[in-house]
Amino acid sequence: MTVTSAAPTDAGKVIVNTKDAAQPLSASDGGGLLATLPGFSQIRNGGSNGDPVFRGMFGSRLNILADGGNLQGGCGSRMDSPTSYISPKNFDLVEIISGPQTVLWGPMASAGTVLFERAAEHFTAPGIKGSLSTLFGANGRSDQQLSMAVGNQSGWMRVDANRSVADDFKDGDGQRVPGMWRKWNGGVTLGWTPSADDLVELSLGGGDGEARYAGRGMDGAKFLRKSASLKVEKYNLTEHLSKLSWRSYYNSTDHIMDNFSLREAPMMKMASEVGSIVYGTRLSAEWQKDATQITAGVDAQQNQHRKKQPVGWEADAEYRQAGVFAEWQQQVTENGKTVTGLRIDNIRATDLRQGREDIREANLPGAFMRYEHRFPDMPVMAWSGIGYTERFPDYWELFSGKAGGDSFHQLKNEKTLQWDSGVQYQGDDVSLWLSGWINKVNDYVLFDYSTPVSRSSNIDASTFGGETGAGWRFATHWKAEASLTYTRGENLSQHRALPQIPPLDTKVALTYSASNWDTTLTLRGVASQGRVAKDQGNVIGRDLGRSPGFGVLSWKVNYQLSDNLSLGGGVDNILNKNYAQHLNTAGNKQFGFASSQRVPEPGRSWWFNAEYKF
Repeated sequence: MTVTSAAPTDAGKVIVNTKDAAQPLSASDGGGLLATLPGFSQIRNGGSNGDPVFRGMFGSRLNILADGGNLQGGCGSRMDSPTSYISPKNFDLVEIISGPQTVLWGPMASAGTVLFERAAEHFTAPGIKGSLSTLFGANGRSDQQLSMAVGNQSGWMRVDANRSVADDFKDGDGQRVPGMWRKWNGGVTLGWTPSADDLVELSLGGGDGEARYAGRGMDGAKFLRKSASLKVEKYNLTEHLSKLSWRSYYNSTDHIMDNFSLREAPMMKMASEVGSIVYGTRLSAEWQKDATQITAGVDAQQNQHRKKQPVGWEADAEYRQAGVFAEWQQQVTENGKTVTGLRIDNIRATDLRQGREDIREANLPGAFMRYEHRFPDMPVMAWSGIGYTERFPDYWELFSGKAGGDSFHQLKNEKTLQWDSGVQYQGDDVSLWLSGWINKVNDYVLFDYSTPVSRSSNIDASTFGGETGAGWRFATHWKAEASLTYTRGENLSQHRALPQIPPLDTKVALTYSASNWDTTLTLRGVASQGRVAKDQGNVIGRDLGRSPGFGVLSWKVNYQLSDNLSLGGGVDNILNKNYAQHLNTAGNKQFGFASSQRVPEPGRSWWFNAEYKF
């Protein structure tokens, strides 16, 4: 299937199967997958490892977890964004919770929460199952993926492994654009189910790679990741205590960036090795009685950023977080329920640069309340909620050289008050959904590049917008889908547009499906963006000026040869359109780009894939 409208499955929640193919062709990292979904975009810098943006919000305003754990990169300019270490097809699903509408997964994120998860395996008898897939395409694209589980009623072992490579690509004008990558990821999960009410999972994983960036002065020569997580769950402990869950995790990254190993070496060679180590744990319990469900618990995390020195690794910054949370669901009528969440976090940042220990600490509250209503006798659900959260500035805002000045002491915590609402209709042949939000952000962290030395500061800001989509099966074999997203941002302190806001984005898809094959034609249209704040932005990107709109037409086909084997193929950007995304790092002059020229996207690109399930 083609992910086009990605309709919500619950109030403000979208769940996507990572195995579903989306266009453009299969993503090489987590950010690439998210960019195919309504509301998401990327700050682009070439072929891979763009930084995800949701509803115009970037960085730690978007909480991203893999296997329940937080993962952080090391580059001061986010060359190795957290999603660059995530291979989507090594997971089963991605859950997106819009806005500050959950307290269950760490400090409340103002933009939303993204969970990359693997489903627990179930075997009724000893056996083996899995899938093997391969993909080949233009510009040297070659992916291989293995997912396999073997087990019985008492437990299982699951193996996930993938390799993804691509060369530099050609844009719509036939010009070469640096965007090469070489990546691999793998992991093993051991599961034990001593009874129907017990689950123990141990996961070990790792990966590495390299990537050339058209939009940066350096490339990524190493993306080494090591991960471990442990999950223990107990169900039906008492009449009302329905679940007890404990998760702990460890994630480390080791990233090398240089300007000579993946490009023509300049006269002055530069290299740096950085990384992070994250430990975390979470304990929660679910209590149910009649129309009431309460989930409560505690979580904690330690995140240490480090740099490689001649004497070895040295930490330059450390974050510690400890939080307590509770979420209460109450059925208030036969068709309506309320969901209320509260949490408070203590966050402590320690500046370890130059051998000193300078500490900054804060207690940050977060809360939300939402009402959900399902209409009787019709497939309609509506919801509306309000949330408040305070965000501690992240590593890139307190310690990055781009933040300038004494940002460690001067930057204030962000404070976001946001209203979210939505409605969805799911009929037999027609589906419709609409969601919208508006917020006020006090002390929004803004980066300014209008002077030779960049700096960060706090402003007051506001954003509003929405996403909508529809699907219509208008004939036996035909289905049409469409989605549209819009975001508008205001810098209230300086009375101008808020920077790094993506333009209006829409997709329309037409699908014909028969018994064993289907084909889809997709048109993506993006409006021009004239509301910009030139030379303002965030730690990775800035507004380069106005951007033109564009339209891209793509086609795909899938054929099911048997119950086990399927073949597919397609052509992205059929008309060979030369275009660039509005959110962009700007091309690097070493590759012949002007200082404010956006990195273009690939021109016409073909691809072919095959998958075997067993």
